Amino acid sequence: MDNLIISNIRQRPIRSLVSVIGVALGVALVMLFTGLAHGMSNDLQRRSQNVRAEIMFTRPGTMDNLTSSTLNLSTKYVERLQAVDGVEAAVPIGLYVFQGGAGFGFEQLEGVDWPVFSKMNNIQLEDGRAPEAADEVVIDYIKAHNENRKVGDPITLLGNKPYRIVGIFSPESGSRTKMTLSAMQDLLEAPGKCTYILVKAKEGVSEQALAERIDKELPGNKVQFTRDVFTSIESRIPFLGVFLKVLVGLAAVVSALVVMLAMYTTITERTREIGILKAMGASRGYIIGVIEKEAILISALGLVLGFAVAMLGGLLIHRRYNLIFEYSWSWAAAAAAIGLLGGAIGALYPAVRAANLDAVSALSYE
Repeated sequence: MDNLIISNIRQRPIRSLVSVIGVALGVALVMLFTGLAHGMSNDLQRRSQNVRAEIMFTRPGTMDNLTSSTLNLSTKYVERLQAVDGVEAAVPIGLYVFQGGAGFGFEQLEGVDWPVFSKMNNIQLEDGRAPEAADEVVIDYIKAHNENRKVGDPITLLGNKPYRIVGIFSPESGSRTKMTLSAMQDLLEAPGKCTYILVKAKEGVSEQALAERIDKELPGNKVQFTRDVFTSIESRIPFLGVFLKVLVGLAAVVSALVVMLAMYTTITERTREIGILKAMGASRGYIIGVIEKEAILISALGLVLGFAVAMLGGLLIHRRYNLIFEYSWSWAAAAAAIGLLGGAIGALYPAVRAANLDAVSALSYE
């Protein structure tokens, strides 16, 4: 029976190849999109772990969407926060999100007061100096390594604006590129404004008690723990979860339809062969099993090809656009189920139709 299945695939190599590619496409799309979502989310979380402040002070709704770029908080709150009992330091941060230079994905740019920001978060300059002029930026060592950049190199941000790299810092913390807060305020025409303020508690002061104290003394604002803000970044990207679920569903439908069409056409062409099998005493279960196994073999080949395409595609995209892919076993298992179950379900109708053919009519089929 195994020889029969393999010979059927070999007799129709083009159709079999198209079916394999169809299944592979669905599997690769699932792996690429979920790998990108997890990779970018985990990358942002790793960088956020180096933020030493315990509290983030913002306007309501500001940090609900990490793709927003709003400077709507007055920097005058810095002095008022520093006056709150238990606050060791308060540092204003400006956040600007823009489309990546390669036209794919998005990048974050932070405006900071470098001396106080680096002191709070224990960040050191490995090379160069802090930004001072409006066209100067510093980047972290990961970005410098991935993009082969060094101090003194030009860099284009915000579409086509030229900047110059004056320093490289470590460890990675927040956005990979930083400029002065005043430069960002001028850029966004928001003098005296920032996106949020990082608040560090004095040693021995309870985070919860300090947050309650700030909320009481400065009502009408939003006080969050930094660990909560970055706990699940994927949930903060609008409709990402819905998009991934829809993508998985579409991949399953594509896999099932491709296999169903291929097997339906194949059965039509092999009507006489099926008639011969039935005349020789083959049962309905046997015929259904042969067709289902052929579909599962095609799906398995598509699954392997889809995984290979996803791995290679992720590597090429990472090198070209510096986007990060991290594949998980759970989504790999989901992709495998989509490929195999989609193929098996797609072949079910053609298999039942073949099993119900009348032997005499099938033998006389032209």
